[in-house]
Amino acid sequence: MPKRIPEQELDAIVEIVAAHPEGVQVKAIREGLVFDLPPRMLQRRLALLVEQKRLIAEGRGRGRSYRLSSGEMGVSPSAGRLAPIRQTAQVEVYPPISPAAEAIKSTVRKPIQERKPVGYRQAFLDDYSPNDTFYLPAETRLRLVEIGRSPDGQLPAGTYARKIYNRLLIDLSWNSSRLEGNTYSLLETERLLELGEIAEGKDAREAQMILNHKAVIELLVEQAGEIGFNRYTILNLHALLSDNLLADPQACGRLRAITVGIGGTVYLPLEVPQQIEECFQQVLDTAAAIADPFEQAFFAVTHLSYLQPFEDVNKRVSRLAANIPLIRENLSPLSFVDVPERAYIDGILGVYELNRIELLRDVFVWAYERSCARYSAVRQSLGEPDPFRLHYRVLMAELIAKIIRGRMDKKAAAAFIKQHASEQVPQQDRARFVEVVETELMGLHEGNMARYRIRPAEYQAWRQHWR
Repeated sequence: MPKRIPEQELDAIVEIVAAHPEGVQVKAIREGLVFDLPPRMLQRRLALLVEQKRLIAEGRGRGRSYRLSSGEMGVSPSAGRLAPIRQTAQVEVYPPISPAAEAIKSTVRKPIQERKPVGYRQAFLDDYSPNDTFYLPAETRLRLVEIGRSPDGQLPAGTYARKIYNRLLIDLSWNSSRLEGNTYSLLETERLLELGEIAEGKDAREAQMILNHKAVIELLVEQAGEIGFNRYTILNLHALLSDNLLADPQACGRLRAITVGIGGTVYLPLEVPQQIEECFQQVLDTAAAIADPFEQAFFAVTHLSYLQPFEDVNKRVSRLAANIPLIRENLSPLSFVDVPERAYIDGILGVYELNRIELLRDVFVWAYERSCARYSAVRQSLGEPDPFRLHYRVLMAELIAKIIRGRMDKKAAAAFIKQHASEQVPQQDRARFVEVVETELMGLHEGNMARYRIRPAEYQAWRQHWR
């Protein structure tokens, strides 16, 4: 009878791989183990983890690497899955936050055994009075209006979103999926949405998640004048976002009738279906009564996530629903660009466990500023040039020039960028570096190609292959 492999050995391997979201090779895994494991034994354990679909293997021979599967990255198989918190030993990327938000961050990062279990508090919802209670201060709302306003404000609902539709579709689909632990790159997402091409070595659920976002964004833009915070809209957002992702297909677009748990938190959502139904309707009625579009958007992010009205996909519904008032009023959409997973999760935990909104609010406001910089000419309002881009400008220019002169298509470029990032960029910066380079490539045109010392003929030859 074969000797049973200790589960703690498998968990130790998975933990090391989890710290390398871009993938890690066997040598690094072996060096990271606190116990000695001969190469052959390690290979057998890796093969078992791949067979169990806990890990995904990529490449061959010495270049073979391993990363977490999307299933292993979720911390719970139930409705409240939180995206993975990717730990590194390096400096953490985090948006600027207030002292009150810092206190929340410290509290929700305590070991889970030190945090007191809490249930859903309806008083948190009851205490909110539309247009009297404000989660966003007046000066914040005024600032967001200034940076989010578009020239299309007086035109039919959704006009501005239609003008930037292609960019919005990719940005929002990718960033919202990324916050759920999806490992597609920006270029892989673009190829999937434009060509229907599923990236090699990726879990099918990841492709489904991104395609579901596309369906929702189409609905939000095409029916901008008709949708709102009502049962039709929110239930259909859930049905589209959860399509082909739930164990019970009948649960798509329906409020849950089962108990759910959320891994990684001490928060326990409501269990009684009648209470869920009543609170869901109260959330919709309250949101619909809010006049300010930014307050309305943040209320949706907060309370749809907190209630957990569906069996799964609740946070995705809240993020997409937040765009309803913004798209309707021709404001810059919220695509969650650059938002670190850990900051978003910390903010959500602050709501779940403490009913405190300060941290999630700081993340929301910062995320909106970043989104505006993507879609309008307000980048100057964010102050000094991005130090990250400044730091990597030489390497970025070098890679982009090689991609263009090599006439690479999107698939080849994505692999090329990822390879060089793993070789030349510190681990904590790799994901952001890949995103920035891919964004630069996608925004390249005849009017800005000179910054990379590319000749017109080289650019035109490359564009013919860029698909």
